[in-house]
Amino acid sequence: MTLSEKKGILRIALYAGEIMLKNGAEIYRVEDTISRICKSKNINHVNSFVTPTGIFISDDRMDGISFIKRIKSRSIDLNKVSKVNDFSREFVSSEMSLKDALIKLKRINKANKYTPLTRVFFTGVIAGFFSLMFGGKLLDFAAAFVISMISIIAGDKIEEISETPFLTTIASSSIVGFLAILFTKIGFGKSLDMIIVGAIMPLVPGVSLTNGLRDFISGDLIAGLAKIFEAVFIAICIAVGIGVIFKLWINVFGGVL
Repeated sequence: MTLSEKKGILRIALYAGEIMLKNGAEIYRVEDTISRICKSKNINHVNSFVTPTGIFISDDRMDGISFIKRIKSRSIDLNKVSKVNDFSREFVSSEMSLKDALIKLKRINKANKYTPLTRVFFTGVIAGFFSLMFGGKLLDFAAAFVISMISIIAGDKIEEISETPFLTTIASSSIVGFLAILFTKIGFGKSLDMIIVGAIMPLVPGVSLTNGLRDFISGDLIAGLAKIFEAVFIAICIAVGIGVIFKLWINVFGGVL
C-alpha cells in the first residue's frame, strides 16, 4: 500500500467521523468507526482522539502524519449516524474503492433532513403531548402545540444571525414564557405550568446529556464531561429565558393572570 493510499483511507475515516460527530453520535462510536475503517485496510496502528469540537487521527507507522478536523457546529440527525454506521460495515466487508467511499459519504452528508414544515409541525405535536402527559388539558395541548412551533421558527431565524446556540436557547425559551402567559391571559389555555412544561420539552438537551453520560461511563472523561456540561448549561439557558419573562411579568404587571 502506497503512502497516498494510506492517506486516502485516513481521510475517509476522518470524513465518516466528522459526519457522525456533527449529527449527534457518541464519542466512543465515532472512535470505533474510525478504527474499524482503518484496520479493515491493514492500518493497524491508527490512533484517534475525538472531542465534541475536534477529531485527531494519526498513524505512528506513517512518519508522524496526522489529520485534524475542527467541528464548529453540531446538531441531531441520527438518520445520518445510522447511514454512516451502515457505510462503515459495507466498507469493511467489501472491496469498495476510496473514490466510491468518498462519493457515498458526500451523499450521506448532503442528505436532506425533514422539510422545515414537517419538523416544525411534529415539534408542536411533541410539545402538545408532553403537556397532556404531565396533566394538561386539551386546551393546554393546543397552546403548547402553537407556542412550540413559534419558538422553533424564531429559534431557526435567530440561528441564521447568531452562531451562539446558547443565546438561541435563551431567546426561544423567553418566547415560550411570554406566549404561555399571553395565551393563558386571553383564555387559550388552562394551566400556565402545563403549557410551559410541554412547550420547552423540544428545547431540553436530552440527547446531549445521554451521550455525555455514555461517553463518561465508557471512559471518555473529557468528552463526557464536556457534553454533560453543555447539556447542563443549555438547561440553565432555558431557565434563564423563562425566568426573565416571569420576572418582568411580576415587576410590570404584578404577576396577575
